[in-house]
This record gives sequence, structure tokens and C-alpha cells, in this order.
Amino acid sequence: MKRIEAVIRHFKLEEVKDALTAVGIQGMTVSEVRGFGRQKGHKEQYRGAEYTVDFLPKAKIEVVVSDDQEKQVIETIVKSARTGQIGDGKIFVTDMEEMVRIRTGESGADAL
Repeated sequence: MKRIEAVIRHFKLEEVKDALTAVGIQGMTVSEVRGFGRQKGHKEQYRGAEYTVDFLPKAKIEVVVSDDQEKQVIETIVKSARTGQIGDGKIFVTDMEEMVRIRTGESGADAL
């Protein structure tokens, strides 16, 4: 099993969610996060004073999939989240050692 975390632009969240649902992903966790990378934030003005916004709002999607779904999920996220601009986000993939469904006690791939 693989855990796939994608940090994307917040306005792309619905598009990514719909695309993942269309390829058969049944569950995901979404968090509102803030951060920066190469985009490095931007400057804004408030009551005449200029200040820098370092941490930009992003959405983080987490899904756990079987090994054979990994490539398809990554391709789906990339295709639906890409704008072609700096700040589109990143995808992180980690091996998932164990997973347990609390309600039934099922573990491993059965818990997906």
C-alpha cells in the first residue's frame, strides 16, 4: 500500500477530488495548510503599509491506495492540479506498512 500526499492550490481541490473519484478512489482526507516553496509568497498592502505574506494557503489531500493504483492516482492528481505556474504543489509518496479499519478491525488491503 502507498500513502499519497498532494499539496495543491486550494482552488483546484474540487477538480482533483472529482478526478480521483472518477478513477475509483473512495476516500481521502483533506486539510487546509499554509506554506511556501519557490513561489516565496507575495507582498500586500493594508492601510497603506506594505507587508509580505510568506505562507500561502494550500490544500493537502491524503489518500492510501494499493500499489497497483499508485501511478494512476499520481497521474490523475498531476493532470487535474496543474496550471503550469510556480506554486502548483508537490506530491509525496510513502510506503504504508499497516492500516486498520477501526469499525471492523480489518487490516492491510482489506481495510482500504
